[in-house]
Amino acid sequence: MESDKDLDILTAKKMIELRKKMAKAAEPKAKTPRAIVVSRLVDRGVEVLEAGESTYPKEMKVIVERLAELIEKGVISGYISGGELLALLRTLGLRVSVPTRIAIEDHGKLVSLADKIRER
Repeated sequence: MESDKDLDILTAKKMIELRKKMAKAAEPKAKTPRAIVVSRLVDRGVEVLEAGESTYPKEMKVIVERLAELIEKGVISGYISGGELLALLRTLGLRVSVPTRIAIEDHGKLVSLADKIRER
């Protein structure tokens, strides 16, 4: 009979531990503002975001937090392209430079426009 009590106590302890683990797993993990914004960026949006962060780290932190807030509230419901993000940053007075490359397909290979001009 004593072993039955011990077994019941061990089972109860295990059940409490499992409930705690389940409660932790069920809690929604808070995403960082940057992760929220990155999840909505398309095209070259991440590239524009990183270029902006490297040039204007303090300002971009505020902008990213505000964008994340607007996304969570549902004000911004769609996706944000790289061009739209770049236009927003330029509207705010941030001159973000994104490296641009023009490529041309030549015999099945992508060749930069500069290389193509040099060949001629």
